[in-house]
Amino acid sequence: MREISDHIIQLGDSVRTALTKLDKLASDAILFLVDEEQHLIGSITDGDLRRGFIKGLGFEDSLLAFIQPSPVFIKESNYTTEQLNDYKNRNLKIIPILDAENRIKDILNFRLKKTLIPAVAVIMAGGEGKRLRPLTLTTPKPLLKVGNKPIIEHNIDRLINVGIKKIHLSVNYLAEQIESYFGDGSQKNISIGYLKETKPLGTIGSILLIDEFEHEDVIIMNSDLLTTIDFEDFYQTYKKSGASMAVAATTYHVDVPYAVLETDRNQQVKSLKEKPRYTYYSNAGIYILNKEILQMIPKDQFFDITELMEKVVAMGLNLITYPIIGYWLDIGKKDDFDKAQEDIKHLKLD
Repeated sequence: MREISDHIIQLGDSVRTALTKLDKLASDAILFLVDEEQHLIGSITDGDLRRGFIKGLGFEDSLLAFIQPSPVFIKESNYTTEQLNDYKNRNLKIIPILDAENRIKDILNFRLKKTLIPAVAVIMAGGEGKRLRPLTLTTPKPLLKVGNKPIIEHNIDRLINVGIKKIHLSVNYLAEQIESYFGDGSQKNISIGYLKETKPLGTIGSILLIDEFEHEDVIIMNSDLLTTIDFEDFYQTYKKSGASMAVAATTYHVDVPYAVLETDRNQQVKSLKEKPRYTYYSNAGIYILNKEILQMIPKDQFFDITELMEKVVAMGLNLITYPIIGYWLDIGKKDDFDKAQEDIKHLKLD
């Protein structure tokens, strides 16, 4: 994995140093020139150096003579996914991420990350998984392996792929195993924190254990899901709608094996449908919401996310659904777990 330092070159470095670093970067060959405080000054590519040599510059000249002085960048707390899509459409591949003082804090490489969703994620991972016993007698359900890695890790890695940098895990049952496995998240180049209940707080009550949210929006999901949901499209749909909350939905079909009579209040038949199929949308356990509505959750009380959804509707706020077009499986029972082991062989989750 590329480090930020791989793309950084200091103001006092030589042209030869720049050439050496660019050569090591291969297809990711771009450098960002910074001063001693890591403030961005400009960018340098192989092409910039070549054009400089053609103009008569040499190895003893300052890198300032070769750079592009106004490279594209994004601010870490002020960007949109639409802006990033525009950069991708312009075939920009690597973009520095700056803080408020224009210091480089990270590098976005579209070869490695699909986008950067400006949100914090919370994964609910505290359940006992009783229906999966004996598998969960000594292993928490989120750490049961599907394919070559735990269920929850598939979801964490997919969130990382869309740029999520801060993930909170709400843990309870055999929590020490989950904490030991992921640690602080540094091995995945993210930050992982843990929400620990001292008593049952329902499916969203523990979220109030978070002291501060770094972004306006929060992605919440259950840990025991296997899904190919497009998080980028889900987020963009939510933002474009202006909703306070969005819930991902999966389709559920009911086939009636008989002809169905549709009548009016006087029992007069108005139509007849032969063995119809009815399609319903079911809660898929993945949500995006504005952090402001978390004020509706009572502190230190058992509270389910469905209760929050009811409050949002009762307050006249906008709650939208997002149908999952791809794969989705709730791994609640042994049959689901066995199905996941087969399905994972054919899914592209990365």
